[in-house]
Amino acid sequence: MTETDAILALIALFEREGYARVEPPVLQPADVFVDLSGEDIRRRMFVTQDASGTELCLRPEYTIPVCLQHLGTHGAEPAGYSYGGPVFRMRPGETGEFLQAGLESIGRRDISATDAEILGLALEGLEPLGLRDIKVKLGDMGLLNALIDALGVSPAAKRRVIRAIVSGQGLAALSEPDQQGQPEHAGLLAAIEGQAPQAAKAFVEDILSIAGIARVGGRSAGEIAERFLARAANRGGLSEEVRAVIERYLSISGDPDQAADAVRVLAKEAGLDLSEALGLFEERTGFMAARGLDVGAFSFAATFARNLDYYTGFIFEVQDARRADGKPIVGGGRYDHLLEHLGATQPIPAVGCSFWLDRITGSTP
Repeated sequence: MTETDAILALIALFEREGYARVEPPVLQPADVFVDLSGEDIRRRMFVTQDASGTELCLRPEYTIPVCLQHLGTHGAEPAGYSYGGPVFRMRPGETGEFLQAGLESIGRRDISATDAEILGLALEGLEPLGLRDIKVKLGDMGLLNALIDALGVSPAAKRRVIRAIVSGQGLAALSEPDQQGQPEHAGLLAAIEGQAPQAAKAFVEDILSIAGIARVGGRSAGEIAERFLARAANRGGLSEEVRAVIERYLSISGDPDQAADAVRVLAKEAGLDLSEALGLFEERTGFMAARGLDVGAFSFAATFARNLDYYTGFIFEVQDARRADGKPIVGGGRYDHLLEHLGATQPIPAVGCSFWLDRITGSTP
């Protein structure tokens, strides 16, 4: 089956389930992706400028463009979308232009049922493409956030912890704050420490604008702001007790039921209230089982995180067991705060996933 045939088969399935096909513009505002997906994506995007100097990029993924299109047409009203077409970003050892298909569910309030539906449709979509020997990896950024909040970790330190886990380095990547003299910009760092990333970045960019600074050493104002944010985050640390609890959580793995039991034991022994996040986790597992999914064959790992900053809850990847490189063929998750960052005036829940068609239809590495 060709990649084009695969797109047609997937879109047909998704449209039957109520996910209307959309095709956002290929040219997108570059700053949106950097702000919401992390500075790392800038090195992988194909960027240009329009006549006014505004940075544009070739669409590196579909989720953000679909969300922008949704806000322009539906606002807070629920809607489901499917898509299929080219995306553009640098990938080591793979082509920078490739085809993706996928679906996004925006605005539905039945969180656990929608999570299970997205995973169920992802697995159903793989069957006619000949993918049956698969591995399903699960994670939950909601559980991780709930744990860190229950431990009373400061916002700055929390961002460091989340970023270290998302990058795959774990807590070992966290360095203790340097007490040997404060940096020359200590006042600015103190002003932004603890602020939400978007607000802090806007504040730094405003300061640079007032000072008439557009670029320093080849870095844009946005990149300079990112560095200030990182330095501010490094001012915070974790106590040994807090670090030990987080490390214990990160050691949890197994099928979803085993993971839930382990989290419950950890919460009880550490004196933490994780009941809301754990209840959502178990409710999702129940909806998966109700859809006929073999949840006992799924693998949860607390260390599993997808390398995008906007995920807030359930995350997953599907791997082809025949691939030696372990790269996902499907990946997705929940991103309940993304649409607010894009301009929504109220919280809008959302979840979706994408298929890497070249990895599905191509030869097995």
